[in-house]
Amino acid sequence: MRTAVITLVSGRREHLERQQRALGGSAQPVDDYVVVAMDDPGLLDWAPGAEPAPHVVPIEACDGRLPLAAARNLGARVAIERGAKLLVFLDVDCLPEPELVGAYAEAAASRPDALLTGAVGYLPEGVGYEDPTGFEAAARFHGFRPRPAAGVLEAGAHELFWSLSFAATSALWGRIGGFHEGYAGYGGEDTDFALTARDRGVEVLWVGGATAFHQHHPTQDPPAHHLDDILANGARFAGRWGFWPMRGWLDAFEQRGLVTRNSRTGDYSRTESTA
Repeated sequence: MRTAVITLVSGRREHLERQQRALGGSAQPVDDYVVVAMDDPGLLDWAPGAEPAPHVVPIEACDGRLPLAAARNLGARVAIERGAKLLVFLDVDCLPEPELVGAYAEAAASRPDALLTGAVGYLPEGVGYEDPTGFEAAARFHGFRPRPAAGVLEAGAHELFWSLSFAATSALWGRIGGFHEGYAGYGGEDTDFALTARDRGVEVLWVGGATAFHQHHPTQDPPAHHLDDILANGARFAGRWGFWPMRGWLDAFEQRGLVTRNSRTGDYSRTESTA
């Protein structure tokens, strides 16, 4: 099963280079590495000089917002045109364990009708990237997401699906229809994708052994720098599915006085003082 790894990037060159090196150590060779450069034209000439050689395709920003949904669709389309039968999506911050690609391929061979996803552990600041053997002990995994043993597939709630690390056969990708490109910027598009899969009768399975480690970078919790994106994407999601996603962040924004929730409709909006 010809496999393509697809990643999106805007900046984060050091993280991307680490990912490329990690993929070079994959126990199952990567057949294709499609890198979608979001408003990052300087990446078009990137040639690391080692396998897997990246195939870089550009996409422009959408009104200053990163087109995450459209970029994933572009990456999938290019990979399929280049012969991929299995699409493995990895966030640019994610470093795969050597067994990740093979674990996804084995799972896809037995369950080509399922949307596959794997555990991601978050690495702390100061971790030594030169020694991946220390990642497991240093990483923090979300306890509410499954992490089955190697070789085991465990069904999970669609609402817990995430786009940091997942895989789908090209046939299943076509059945789901890709990501809804009405989303731009941060938040909501991956849950929309998972619920669309659910509506099409597609199960989400967590794949044991498909582990990745998320490289550290500064973050905000809640991510107030993405507030406008979260509100715009949340409203679009609510219009499609009847409820707002990302409630933990939205409630935290409300507690900080950044947003107001309409008691009648349940909709969120910026408070007048921050508009």
